[in-house]
This record gives sequence, structure tokens and C-alpha cells, in this order.
Amino acid sequence: MKKNYFFLFTFFLLVKVNAQVIQFKDSNFKTKLIQANTSNTIAKDLQGNYCKIDLNGDYEIQVSEAQNVSSLNLSNSLISDLAEIENFTQLNDLDLSNEGSVYYNDIKSLNISALTKLQYFNCKANYNLKNLDFTGCTNLTSLNCSSTNFGVLDLRSFTKLETVEADSAYLTLLDVSGLLKLKTLFASGNLFTALDLTTCKDLKEVVMSTGGLISLDVSGLTKLEKINVYNNKLTSLKISGCNSLFHVDAWINKLTALDASNLKSLTYLDVNYNELQILNLQNSNSLENVSCNNNKLSALDVNELLNLKGLYCNYNNLTSIEVDKLKKLEWLTISFNKIENLDISSCPLLANIHIDNNNLLFVNQKNGIRKYNYQYYSNDNLKYICCNEDELDFLFPSYGAPYPFSVNTYCSFTPGGVFYTLKGTNKFDSNNNDCDESDIKLPNLKYKITDGVKSSNIIANSSGNYELQVGEGTHTISPVIENPAYFKVSPESVSITFPGAASPFVQNFCVTPNGDHQDLEVTLLPLIPARPGFDATYKLVYKNKGNQVKSGSVSFDFNDGVLDFIAAVPQITSELTNKLVWEYANLQPFESREILVTLNVNSPMETPAVNINDRLSFNTLILPIADDEKPVDNSFALRQTVVGSYDPNDKTCLEGDVIKPELIGEYVHYLIRFENTGTYPAENIVVKDLIDVSKFDLSTLVPTDESHSYITKISGENKVEFIFEKINLPFDNANNDGYIAFKIKTLPTLKTGDSFTNEANIYFDYNFPILTNKATSTFKTLGTPDFEFSKYFSIYPNPVKDVLNIASKNNLEIGALAVYDILGQLVIAVPNAHATSSIDVSNLRTGNYILKVKTDKGSSAVKFIKK
Repeated sequence: MKKNYFFLFTFFLLVKVNAQVIQFKDSNFKTKLIQANTSNTIAKDLQGNYCKIDLNGDYEIQVSEAQNVSSLNLSNSLISDLAEIENFTQLNDLDLSNEGSVYYNDIKSLNISALTKLQYFNCKANYNLKNLDFTGCTNLTSLNCSSTNFGVLDLRSFTKLETVEADSAYLTLLDVSGLLKLKTLFASGNLFTALDLTTCKDLKEVVMSTGGLISLDVSGLTKLEKINVYNNKLTSLKISGCNSLFHVDAWINKLTALDASNLKSLTYLDVNYNELQILNLQNSNSLENVSCNNNKLSALDVNELLNLKGLYCNYNNLTSIEVDKLKKLEWLTISFNKIENLDISSCPLLANIHIDNNNLLFVNQKNGIRKYNYQYYSNDNLKYICCNEDELDFLFPSYGAPYPFSVNTYCSFTPGGVFYTLKGTNKFDSNNNDCDESDIKLPNLKYKITDGVKSSNIIANSSGNYELQVGEGTHTISPVIENPAYFKVSPESVSITFPGAASPFVQNFCVTPNGDHQDLEVTLLPLIPARPGFDATYKLVYKNKGNQVKSGSVSFDFNDGVLDFIAAVPQITSELTNKLVWEYANLQPFESREILVTLNVNSPMETPAVNINDRLSFNTLILPIADDEKPVDNSFALRQTVVGSYDPNDKTCLEGDVIKPELIGEYVHYLIRFENTGTYPAENIVVKDLIDVSKFDLSTLVPTDESHSYITKISGENKVEFIFEKINLPFDNANNDGYIAFKIKTLPTLKTGDSFTNEANIYFDYNFPILTNKATSTFKTLGTPDFEFSKYFSIYPNPVKDVLNIASKNNLEIGALAVYDILGQLVIAVPNAHATSSIDVSNLRTGNYILKVKTDKGSSAVKFIKK
């Protein structure tokens, strides 16, 4: 019986304890706990789920309910007394921080020693918290006591700590010795002058900026990756043996020497504003950026740091700097030193140099880059700048001639000056909702640049980005669209004044459709000449010049009797006698696509034979042609002369040496080929073409295709430069070829019988230019029709309003039909007209037209009138 009484007594005692209501001194603490539910983030249960603490809904907190909580978020809760936290013995996460709210906690003293399971504790921004007893919290892994008023923080007993944040805690003493698991330490803005980290072998990141540190030794901490100790009073910093260290910030200190050698992972080092006389970087070969501005260095060895991209060492005592091995160097700022000679010719990426206020005598900047950001101010002793001859006006326009120093490609007489950069991105906004990241970049956009005195044009590369270098003054840049009626450009132009504006100045342009315009174009390029018995290669380039997405087909006609089809990329869709066809889909506005075709030319021994000087005819056509606003360029005819040996650096008018007068005032197409016949890759190639402006309209020049990435510069009255920069054209026969193709309109004032000639200079790196042949063409009336139209065909009605009927009188089969306007522009094409007896001309404007018929007997034409 006594045993039963004892059991009942014990049972009721436990029930009473578990049902005991906690009495809170701070009503805000209690209110916060009662507010907890599954819809907010105040509390989590023992399973880690957001929960309600007051499970029985009596608006009280029982001990049993407190012991069901594993996490409490009491941040910004107006709590001043947290004594009852001792009942939450299952807590592993407690957040008392104050951030981003006026409802901050105001806790002055706190005892959480009973929370033996606590792992994460955050009391950040409890500015009046001076007394904290957490001696029993030996399971802590994360502590954040930043912006408190502790004064002293001894963490030696908390051996499981991995993260400590103690910024601005008024610490005069911080002891983390023995914390073998500590990985992250933030302790900026404190008062302690020394810190022992030698036993913290797991440390990865240390941030202790803006403090009173006098010395720091982290040597041998092999896991340390990042250290930030800027704005202290350091006279000694030891970092040797930190094999994982990749980032060091130690600027604004009092260091006189720093050994940063043999740090295999180090990529970033900033020691600006110290008193350094010695900086050892030997064998730290991963370094990418070194900043040592405002020190006392008289020598610095960086020439073995082969990954270095940026070196910033202004305001020192350097008398020389060697960078000839730094192939990746992009930035070099060494202003306010005592340097006399600088050679960057072996730094192919170096485009940004600041070397103001030195003792410069000689600069070799022949590194092949034409887009520099150079600053050479206040170098009054400068004698020589070695650069490329074609860069003189481009690099240093602000000096004017004669230059105050020598300039020559061989280090005699070179230009100088200061540049400012304009750059941006061109995008096509097809849905008229403003350009954004989803819109496509617009390649090869043309820009007009003027400073009010001189004007030039730049055609950007195919990346859709542009970058221009200009001199001092006000510059206006305006995008130029080939068909301005099809598109709107925003902004239409922009004016920038340097040096008032920031450089680089970023200006993007957004191109949007203007109405509904359909316009396709196709051209044909003979990449490898036709030689008897050899393979010849042709490229069909087709482009959507309109503002609507197009789908259709591209055809290629050739004489199958003397040419054998070998291969095509992409593969053909269909093949007929003398004709190859490719279907295409979803050709976007401004998009170009290409087709490569290889044909074998008959030899003189085959039947029919092909001999040197024979003419080969090719025709291409892109469909659909209906509704095309400029159908004349939906087809392209190539007349090619068969050659034996040939000059690999040549220029060809693709329309041939005889052109029909109907094309006066229209586009003619040129192909300029170049070949590296040297014994080393050609890094830079420039094709310079002086256009005869008495025969051509220079403003209409449009590049149509290229072998390598390039930009086009149009300057002066007639100079065009196609600049192939850093293409490193190989010298082996299989890969040493390149080309540029463009179209340009002849002047409409030319007459039948007029001739026009064009040639070009090709510059390979710094060698003398190669002058191409002269490509001469003459406007002449082509041969008479093969037969008289009226003897074999009749058309009716004429004049016609809707449908023009064609009737054969002698059962002569029609192969193809074409309608031209009086200017010779193709407006309707029916390439396969074997079963055609009529043409719908209802969409043509009123006027005179020519119907051309192709048959097995030849071709003929007749004029008709559209009502």
C-alpha cells in the first residue's frame, strides 16, 4: 500500500511541474511567445517546424510548452528582461538581434547558462548589453555579438565555435585561442591591439578592419582563404605558409615590409597607403591584382607573375618596371614614380595605362591594340612613343601636329594624347516593350561620330557591342540604319562632352520595328576561285533586312554540265538539275545565315571542257519574294572567270566586269581576299580601301560578310578601313585565308559606258601593305534577246489590272518568269514556271514593267503596263 501512495505522489508531482505556468517579468517577452504560430517565424518545435508555443490556448506559457521549443526569433521585440529564458532548456537557436526596426530590444544583462543545448546565439545590436553569462553554452557553434558593449570577450571554453561575429563590440580583449574549429572571425571596429590566432587551424576568413591592431601573425594557417585588416596600425603582418589564402586587404596601415611570397593561391593583394619599402611577391604565381599605391617602393619584381591582370602602384619611387612576360596584363597604373622607359609590346591585352607624372623618355606600345585608355600627363621629357603608323590619328588626336615628341613604327616619331571611351550595347526590341536582357543583340551597327569639325563612321563588330575612343571635346554619336524607314532607334543620337563626362561613358541603343516591312537579301561569294579540274567553294549569305520574322527557301543555280556538286553545309533540302534548294525558318530581323557549297570544275580533258578565262554563271534566289519591298536583292547573279594560278590577295567585283545599265545607282558587291603567306601568324590585319567618291556613294557602304571578327572605320573623304584585330591568322595553307565582302551604291549620275575601278591595300601587322589588283567594271547594255517574244508568246490583257496571262504559240515550255520595273529591279520571280500560264500583278504599282521569259530556246522579254 505504501508503494502505491508513493507512486501516486510522484505522478501528481510531475504533472504539477509540467503544468506549471511561467511567470514573466517582461510582458513583451510573454506577448512575443504567445504570438508564435505556424504562420510566422518566431518559434520552431523539436522537429524543426515553425510552431505555436501556447499549445493549450490559455494565453499562458507552461514549462512543458517551453521545453517543446528548439528555436526562438525574438529580434526587434521591445524586450528588456529575458530572465525566464532559462525554462527553454531545449533551445539550440536564439536570436535577440536588433536590425532594421525601431522596436529594438533593450537588454542590459542576460544569463543563458541553462541553455546547454544552444548552438546558435545572436545578440547583435543590443547596444546596452554589457553583462552576458553563457558559461554553460559549451555547444555553441555560432556567436554574433556585434554592436554590443562587452568590452572583454573570452571564448576559450567554447571549443565548438565555428563562427564569431564581434564587430563594434568595444572589445579591449578578444581571446579565441584554442578554438580549433573556428572558421570565420569578424571583429572590426574594436580596441584590442593584439590577437592570438595561431591555434585556430580551421580558420578560413578573418575580417578585423578599422581597429587598433599593431601586429598579427596568421602564418601557418593553411586553411585561411581571406584576410581583411585594412585601417589598423599594423607594423607587422605575417602570412607565410597560408597556402589557401587568395585575398589580402591590408591597406592604410604602417607596414614597412611584407613577405607575400610562395602563396600559391593568392590572387588579390591590396597594401595601399602603407610605408612599404620591401614587397616580396616571389612565386605567388596566381596573383591577378596587386595594389601598392602610396608606399615607398623603389623596386618591384612582378615579371614572373604570369597571371597578373592588374598592377596599381601609383605614388612610389619606382625607377623601372618590367612587364614583358605578362601576357594577361590588362591594367597598369604607375603614375607619380620615376620611370624613364616602358615597354609593353609583349602585353597583348594591355589596354589601360596610367603613367602620369614620371620621367618618361621612351614608350613602346606596339602591342597590337588600337583601343587604348592611356594617360601620359606631365611627362615633359618624353622623346619617343613607338606605335603603328595607322594608329597615329586614332590614338592621339588631341596633340595635333607637329607632335611634341618623336613618333615612328620603329621608335621614332610617334603620336600621343589622352582618350575617352564611349561604349554600349545595341539591341533589337521586336515586341516594342523596351529593350531588356531577353532581346537579341544587334550586330554590325553603323555609327556616325562627329565633334562638330570632323566626322567619321564606325561599323561595330558582330557581338552587338560597340566601343569608341575619342579625344577631348563634345562628340555626337548617331546610329545609322541601312533602311531607316523600317526601324526606330532610341535615342536617335547622344552628345557627350569630355572630360566633363565620366569615362567610360555607357550609352546603349534600342532598335524597334517601325510598321511592317519585309525585305530579304541574298549574296553569293566565291571563296575559292574556279580552276579547271579543282574544287571551288562558294558561300551564300542571306539576311533579313526587314523587321518581320521570315521563313522560306534559298536556291542556287549552276551549270551542272561543267560543274559537279560535291558537298554543302548545311545539307540541301532538295536537288534538281542545275539547282540546289535549302529551306529556312524563323530568320530574325538583322539575322544573317550562310551556306557553303563545294563544286568541282570540269578539267580541259572532260566533256564539256572548262578552260582558263571561261565564264561560269551562278544565280541565287531567296523566297518569299511577294510583299518584299526591295525584291531586286532577293536574287544575285555571279559571273565568274575561270583562272589558273591566282593572287591570294585580290579584289573582285561580283557583278563582273560588265554590268547592265539598269543597275546604275544600285548596289554593286566587292570581295577582298587576303592570305598570310609569311612564316608566323598575323596578329592584326587592316584592309584599307580608298573609295572613288566620283563614282560611288560612300555613305551607302555596308559590309555583307567576313571571315573573322572585325570593325569598320570610315574617315576622311574616302578612306575605309576594315580592321581585323587579334585574329592571329595562321600561316599554314589550310587556315591562312581571310576576306571581307561589302556592297556600295554607284552614283545615279553615271551613264552607260562609264567605268569604275576599285583597289585596296592590305596591311599584315607592321609590314608594308600589299596592293590588290584593280577591279574595273563598265556599265554596258547586255546582249539582245535570244528570240522575238511575239513569235512564240502573247500576253493579255495589256494594260492589266490583276492577272497577266501568258499564252504559248508554239508549245514552247516556260522555264522561269520574272517581272522587272523600269529601273531593272526584280519585283516578281517565278523560278519554276513549267505549269504557269498567268501571273498575279495586282500588288504592283501603276506603271511600266518588263516580263522576262526563260525557255529551252533562250530568253526574251516584253513590256506591259500595270493599270
